[in-house]
Amino acid sequence: MDGFLMLLRWLHFLFGITWIGLLYYFNLVQVPFFAETEAPVRVGAQAKLLPRAMWWFRWGAMGTVIFGVLYLLIYWGQTGWSFNSWAVAILTGGALGIVMWYNVWFVIWPNQQIVIANAVATSAGGQANPAAAPAGRRAGLASRTNVMFSVPMLFFMGAASHYPYFNAASNVGIVLWIILCGAVIGALEANALVGTQGTTKKPLDSITGVITAGFVVWFVLVVIIKIVV
Repeated sequence: MDGFLMLLRWLHFLFGITWIGLLYYFNLVQVPFFAETEAPVRVGAQAKLLPRAMWWFRWGAMGTVIFGVLYLLIYWGQTGWSFNSWAVAILTGGALGIVMWYNVWFVIWPNQQIVIANAVATSAGGQANPAAAPAGRRAGLASRTNVMFSVPMLFFMGAASHYPYFNAASNVGIVLWIILCGAVIGALEANALVGTQGTTKKPLDSITGVITAGFVVWFVLVVIIKIVV
């Protein structure tokens, strides 16, 4: 069983590095490049580069969640489903990861399919799809939300084994932890999903703002957990 758990953990890390590495590539490298380059180059990259990158991106997310959930269920079950420091940290990080996975598969990928199809059509001389721009905007906001969430997510994943100071002392504390952290995560996720057209989404409209927001969210979640559990 120890060997099987190590296998699951290793695969979780391997797929996670692939997923988050591409997430950072998209937001820190590709998006600024697309903003500065000529339209023919951008359209060509959207038609040929983006589909390949998105394949590894979405299946990296899927593998991360599958192996992570399997590891969580088996390992946590061995502890008797106790809400100890490990469980509080890993469940907080896992909740963020699940939201990020949802964004990949149900927001980013569907909207990027519209962008890719439009790029393929226009590069072949076809008409541009007016839905492509708003689809790219929605995918971009969800992607930047994932960058923001990745900062606290990675902290709590590491804290499960290396920062054992989130002890759930009471049922009331556990409930407050779930409600308050869930409210923060839910509000930020709603910001990425609702009213994207014609709306300024600070701090998601700049890379600096996204990174700063990630550390702010990390700090808020840590403070909540330290106070209530």
